[in-house]
Amino acid sequence: MDAAFTAEDEIFRDEVRTFLRDATPADLKYKVENGIEMQRDDVIGWHKILYNKGWVAPNWPKEYGGPGWTLTQKYIFDEEVGFAGAPRLVTFGLNMCGPVLIGFGSEEQRKKFLPPMLSAEHVWCQGYSEPGSGSDLASLQTRAVREGDEWVINGTKTWTTKAHWADWCFMLVRTSSEGKKQEGITFVLVDLKSPGIEIRPIILMDGLHETNMVFFTDVRVPVENTIGEIDKGWSIGKYLLAHERMSGGSLGTQKTLLRQLKQIAKNDEVSGGRPLAEDPDFAREIAKIDIEMRTLEAFNLRALDKLSKDGELGGKALGVEANIFKIRNTDLHQRLTELKMKAIGYYANPYLISALSHGWNEPPIGAEYANGITPSYLHFRKVSIYSGSNEIQRNIIAKAQLGL
Repeated sequence: MDAAFTAEDEIFRDEVRTFLRDATPADLKYKVENGIEMQRDDVIGWHKILYNKGWVAPNWPKEYGGPGWTLTQKYIFDEEVGFAGAPRLVTFGLNMCGPVLIGFGSEEQRKKFLPPMLSAEHVWCQGYSEPGSGSDLASLQTRAVREGDEWVINGTKTWTTKAHWADWCFMLVRTSSEGKKQEGITFVLVDLKSPGIEIRPIILMDGLHETNMVFFTDVRVPVENTIGEIDKGWSIGKYLLAHERMSGGSLGTQKTLLRQLKQIAKNDEVSGGRPLAEDPDFAREIAKIDIEMRTLEAFNLRALDKLSKDGELGGKALGVEANIFKIRNTDLHQRLTELKMKAIGYYANPYLISALSHGWNEPPIGAEYANGITPSYLHFRKVSIYSGSNEIQRNIIAKAQLGL
C-alpha cells in the first residue's frame, strides 16, 4: 500500500522509524517480543520518552500538546510503533478521554485534566461495563444521585482495565430513569483516591492481572467533573467508542505478528521433514490472512482519505467504518495467534506465569518465543468482545448502512 503515501510521508516515516529504533529501551522491546508482562513503571517510562519528544498524543490538536500531525502522519506513526516492538501505552486517557475533553469539555476542564494526562502524572481507566451490562451498555445501573454540588455514586464496574494502575476513571453513570434507556446517562470524571472506592483484581485466562472489579459505595464526586450535559452522556460515550474501535487505524501490530509467523514457518518449525511454510494447508492459511490484511489496509486508507477531505469529526465522520474495522481487525488478530499456536505445536503448551511476569533465568522449553504464545492466544480471545462485541457491531452496521 506504499503507493498511497507521498514522498513527504515517507520522509516522515523514516524519521519516526529512526526515533523508535534509537529510543525504545532494549529491555522493553525484549518484553514485547517475548510476551513478558509490562509493569506500570515500564509503560510510564515509555510514555515519558514520547512525551519529551512531543509525540505522546498524536490525536490531540497542537494547542493542547499534540504534535500537529496530519491524519496520514498519525496513521504512519501508529503503524511504525507496531513494527518497532515498542510498548503500547495506557490509552484510556490519551486516545479516549482526552479527545472527549477536547470535543465536549469546558476550557476550565481542559486546563485541569489535559496537562497531567499528557505528562503521565495521571493515568486513566474506563468505567463502562458492568455485571449484566456489557454489550448492552445502555442498560447500565451504576447510579449517581445529585446532592447539592456533588454526585453520590453507587454501583459496580467490571473488566476495568488497568484500574489498579490508574489515578482517575471516566465513567458513564445513570442520573435519570426517565425515557429510553439511552437517556439519563451522564459522563463523569472520578478521582480513584475518593473514599468509598474498592478495586479487586480479575485474573484473566492467561494468568495475568490486567482487569478489575471496581465497587463504588457513596462516592462523592463534584458535579463540575461532569462532561457535557447532564443526562446526555450517551452521545459522548458513542463518540469515545468510535475512537476506541478505530484506534490509530493501522495494522502495524498485526503485520508484525504475520511477519513473525512467516519467519517461524520458514526457518524455525518443520512439518514432515520440511519447513512448515511448505506445508500446503499452513501456507494457504497464511496467504488468506495476508490477502485479507491487505484488503483491510486498503479499506482503512480509503477511510483516511475520506477524513482528510471531509475534516476530522471523530466518530461522527467515521460512521460504520470504525465498526467494520473493529470486526475485521480483531478477527485477524485472533486468527494470527491461533496460527502461531499451530506452528509451535507442543512447545506452545508449557509456560510459566513467573516467566511472563518477571522474566526467566532458565533455558526455555523449546524456542524462547514459544513461552508467550499460549497466554497471548488466551489473552486475545477478548478482542472480539471489548468495545462492543463483534455480534453487536454487525447489528450496528446492518441498521446504519443497510437499513435493516
